[in-house]
Amino acid sequence: MIRPMIAANWKMHKTIPEGVEFAKQLKKEFSEPGDVDIVIAPPFTALFPVAEVLRDSSIHLAAQNMHWEEKGAYTGEISPTMLVDAGCEFVIIGHSERRTLFGETDAMLNRKIHAALKSGLKPIFCIGETLKERESGTTFEVIKKQIKEGLNNITSDDIRQLTFAYEPVWAIGTGKTATPPEAQEVHRFIRETIAADLGYAHASETVIMYGGSVNPENTGSLMDQPDINGALVGGAALDIDSFEGIIKILER
Repeated sequence: MIRPMIAANWKMHKTIPEGVEFAKQLKKEFSEPGDVDIVIAPPFTALFPVAEVLRDSSIHLAAQNMHWEEKGAYTGEISPTMLVDAGCEFVIIGHSERRTLFGETDAMLNRKIHAALKSGLKPIFCIGETLKERESGTTFEVIKKQIKEGLNNITSDDIRQLTFAYEPVWAIGTGKTATPPEAQEVHRFIRETIAADLGYAHASETVIMYGGSVNPENTGSLMDQPDINGALVGGAALDIDSFEGIIKILER
């Protein structure tokens, strides 16, 4: 059985004191390892202080983005080595906002995935279609291309370190959510695509989260789907009660 994951992406929210307080409350509520892997992704400024709070807990730390180079003249960027140094175990790569707002391409994301794996970070690889692509009937074509190009030259051993997150762009921060059958259909296609390239044994163990206006009200019906193994949560992860509620639904 696949162990589910719940990840909180705070995006550009929370100061250091706010992030530290959230982490303290979360650690207090989930002090012992449970049946769900819990990950939180603060902004860069709060990574190390939050890591200090989470020390000796089962809660994992993720960064929201990174550059593929180790060092150099890349003003404003963060290297994978810096993230490891700050206490990160995971890094989100290819979030729809990075793709659509900052022009990140599949080739760029492939370089980031390789760099993350080389540094020991576990990528949370985000894929998903826009509303225009869904309405034109090209969802599967888009998803397949993102997987193929994003995972170019990734080995079967590497895939064990990856978590996938399907996040339809049209559902990010809009309040709209793919229906459970719609989400399941794409999740199944993602697993089949991985299996075609790397074998069913690897695909059957891969965590594929859903992201897109996830909240305590819709979590249960989404998680009932056989190929949805968790959630990448945005807005609902900014409130401690809301996020803890989602975790408890997954633990049932």
